[in-house]
Amino acid sequence: MNHSGLNQSRSVLVVDDEPGMRMALKANFERDGWQVEMASGVSEAVRKCGYTHFPLVVTDVCMPDGDGLELMRRVRATDISTAVIVLTAFGTVAQAVQAMQNGACDYLTKPFSFEQLQSAVERVMRSSGNGSVSKHTRTEIVGHSPALLKVLDRARLAAQTDADILVEAESGTGKELLARFVHEASSRRDKPFVAVNCAAVPEHLLESELFGHVRGAFTGATLPKPGKFELANGGTLLLDEIGEMPLELQPKLLRVLQEREVERLGDTRTIPVNIRIIATTNVSLEEMVEQGRFRADLYYRLNVIPLTLPPLRERADDIPVLAEYFAAKFAEQARRPVPELHPQFMVALRKHTWPGNARELSNFMRRVVVMNRDINIGPEHLPTEFSRPPVVKMLPGTSPVQAGTPMRELERQLLETTLQLTGGNRTRAAEMLGISLRTIRNKIREFGLPPRRFA
Repeated sequence: MNHSGLNQSRSVLVVDDEPGMRMALKANFERDGWQVEMASGVSEAVRKCGYTHFPLVVTDVCMPDGDGLELMRRVRATDISTAVIVLTAFGTVAQAVQAMQNGACDYLTKPFSFEQLQSAVERVMRSSGNGSVSKHTRTEIVGHSPALLKVLDRARLAAQTDADILVEAESGTGKELLARFVHEASSRRDKPFVAVNCAAVPEHLLESELFGHVRGAFTGATLPKPGKFELANGGTLLLDEIGEMPLELQPKLLRVLQEREVERLGDTRTIPVNIRIIATTNVSLEEMVEQGRFRADLYYRLNVIPLTLPPLRERADDIPVLAEYFAAKFAEQARRPVPELHPQFMVALRKHTWPGNARELSNFMRRVVVMNRDINIGPEHLPTEFSRPPVVKMLPGTSPVQAGTPMRELERQLLETTLQLTGGNRTRAAEMLGISLRTIRNKIREFGLPPRRFA
């Protein structure tokens, strides 16, 4: 029974023995409209979970009176629907393996940004049950540009079939939103939608995450666990960032796609599954095939119906609509009046190139709304990079930019120059370029830049 009076659908229990960390997490969660309970240790957290249901628990690992992983096991033993995100300053592989094998929905190593935690929270709270199976909800894709509407029309047609779909698009364009749109437009809409990020799960855990395992299949497998294919039975399985899947695992995935049956690790029996596969990638799988980094037969098996989301720079008509949508969303989360966006502010947004696409625009509007209490947002609220183009000197030894230089070469030079300017700091380079850290990693690999030099 809930004795706390919390809004259970948006309540979170924050567990950490450091008062400063607890208060920082509390402030940031409350800014996003959450109701927050706090616990300084395992025993207090267990007591609070005993009389209040928390859809989300965010817990540290190392605390004086116990282990956050043990807390996670006790919480999920009582209520399997509780999503748990584990935080730790001791980011060992062993802890990551143990946390994810025992049901953690995500695992973050301190120090982390609240944006990283927020991304994890948004992902797991779209879920139910084990934190990765979402029930039917209406996905809202914002925009009315011809380029976007054309893609949505193709997606609706594809949704009427059971064919597998490959979505290739830049980071931040909304590939997962499109996948959910297809699911909700299909006859599978009332069945599970299960998402697995192939880039976020450690390689040695990905096979178990996808196919499941039986008890004793490997060290630490104390309980049997169904994989994402089983959890998606009857519905849709999203394989996000499929290009990150290890080559050695791709033949097993191909067999499951062809046979529509899965075999748990350590088991000999097969389990039939009835699912639609939607794979997404922000890199060209065709190029990866040519480079020997992705299996050709798996690529052709996934690419039955190709969909491509246009980048934001190709759908400029949607920028004002998205800006207003994000402003209203973040104002509501911050419990503030929705600000009025000045026409000159909108003009500046349209002129910006948005290399990080809708995700970059979303983060920008969040910052504008949160950091300003003004009811009117005008040009004076724009950062300096909107009023003047950034000047970046080329690296010594690189050739000057000339008309006709291939875009790929310009992109490579800009990336290498930015990384050089940041001293190889990928996080800072990602911020300067307005793209995600994962895209930085992908581009370093794509262009063959020395990974150790840019660590």
